[in-house]
Amino acid sequence: MPKLLRLNDDANGATNGATNGTPPQLEPAGQWTAESGMGVELSVDQEIEERFLAAPQIGIEFPAFNDGRGLSQAVLLRSRHGYQGDLVATGAVQPDILHYMRRCGFTAAVLPGGDVPDPQTLAPYSDYYQACAIEPEPGRFRIERGPSNIPT
Repeated sequence: MPKLLRLNDDANGATNGATNGTPPQLEPAGQWTAESGMGVELSVDQEIEERFLAAPQIGIEFPAFNDGRGLSQAVLLRSRHGYQGDLVATGAVQPDILHYMRRCGFTAAVLPGGDVPDPQTLAPYSDYYQACAIEPEPGRFRIERGPSNIPT
């Protein structure tokens, strides 16, 4: 049975690596309306429309384990569109890329097999050289201000 895995701490007190049981209810982009109060699920080739930013949750469906377009879509939602809500990875989610998903701005992932990975999978490195959606400054600028504030 699929499980929802939190990828970082949120305002509701869910902690990194905690499972919340069942995945969120998401409506397909073509049927979604802001009045429904539900989240919207986007395919990786779906254009991001302004109306989707009103959704409390946006799910991005990964069609295959080797398709990284969902990561790019997450970065666009966070950086270009300023989306602040819950961003959930669905579909062919693989545990070995959960740390990339987290860096791209995902707050949760639906694990198809329901197997919860080792917490080390979520944060295999203590810091990164590159900037990302959750840490917008590159490493050379973060060195002066001290250790990373990315929750592990």
